[in-house]
Amino acid sequence: MCMNTKTVDYYNYNSEAFSKDTFNVSMMENQDRFSSYIPEGGYILDFGCGSGRDTKYFLNKGFRVYAVDGSEKMCELACKNTGIEVKTLLFSELDDINTYDGIWACSSILHLSIDELSDVFTKMIRAIKPDGYIYTSFKYGEFQGYRGDRYYTDFTEKSFSDFIKDIDNILLVEEWISADVRPNRSNEKWLNLILRKSITA
Repeated sequence: MCMNTKTVDYYNYNSEAFSKDTFNVSMMENQDRFSSYIPEGGYILDFGCGSGRDTKYFLNKGFRVYAVDGSEKMCELACKNTGIEVKTLLFSELDDINTYDGIWACSSILHLSIDELSDVFTKMIRAIKPDGYIYTSFKYGEFQGYRGDRYYTDFTEKSFSDFIKDIDNILLVEEWISADVRPNRSNEKWLNLILRKSITA
């Protein structure tokens, strides 16, 4: 199973608290930066949607959004928060082909190991349309392992560049470092990435 059971269990057991902590946090700068690459009314996959915060934002901007999460309890909350159906789906189960104009994977696939990430990036590239875009974010650093009950893979610009070399048909378009926007977390840094499918077929 891609994304270990312990991490999924954390979100099932802590879904209400996680939603309360994240749903009203503004991610507008990153959301708008990503969505500027997506055609008007385009189709976005919110991949690991959590509380549904970003799904709701993109819906309100006129995009068509398909939201999924590996935690059944998070999906139930996201459905209530957004008014759309939210499917329980593990990252490894993504099997769409040339379907989405963009994939939004905000603070989600960071819970995968390096080997799992390689496979999931390949699946994401296959799932977006030719010249489609991916946004994703990772905690900034070199750590790989558990923080409490959740597994994390962190990246720096160099380590992500080294990692992405082994992924076919993907091009790094933008990267930037930001501070955590949650209260009292501004000392934590994030690596933000926008990538493009680099083939036309």
